[in-house]
Amino acid sequence: MEFLTAAGLSSAAGLNAYIPMLVLGLLDRFTGLVSLPAGWEWLSHDWMLMLLGVLLVLEILADKVPVVDSINDVAQTLVRPAAGGIVFASGLGSETVTVSDPETFFAGDQWVPVALGVGIALVVHLVKMTARPLFNAATVGTAAPVVSTAEDGAALGLSAAAVLLPILVLVMLAAIAVFVFWLARRFRRPRSPGAPWEPSAT
Repeated sequence: MEFLTAAGLSSAAGLNAYIPMLVLGLLDRFTGLVSLPAGWEWLSHDWMLMLLGVLLVLEILADKVPVVDSINDVAQTLVRPAAGGIVFASGLGSETVTVSDPETFFAGDQWVPVALGVGIALVVHLVKMTARPLFNAATVGTAAPVVSTAEDGAALGLSAAAVLLPILVLVMLAAIAVFVFWLARRFRRPRSPGAPWEPSAT
């Protein structure tokens, strides 16, 4: 269950770096649902919550505008995987991922949770970054706010499921994979007169 929690959070970070971090911080700060491990309490500090809130608003706005969303995705290539590593490690509730001594950290296996989180978030981010320009081109940019809102909703849903009912993470990830596959097939079909938003097959 801890692994599902961590995997759900890092997957959410691949869609939106700030939603899972903000969810963890807020739940630790104001509820008893989350208790961050030693070394990760800074996620629930007031200044960090405010910073994450501001960054989330900027991310949401930038991700709704065609072309700007693709530029933002490139800029987030380092941020989202890094956030994935943070939320995976803190989601596991393990104190071994606290980097107080870098030499000891990399000499053992303490870096593994962070690396797993980075990898999961990076894969999700790359899928998002690759798919978004295709959707924008096929819909002349009209899909950007819709797709972005769906991604934000998925990130929030994954974060909530990871904390409240981790088994749902598997269901949600499977549903997202099926949905992305369906969209990819739909956008690859030849354009018909009744569906001008679909790209022509070339």
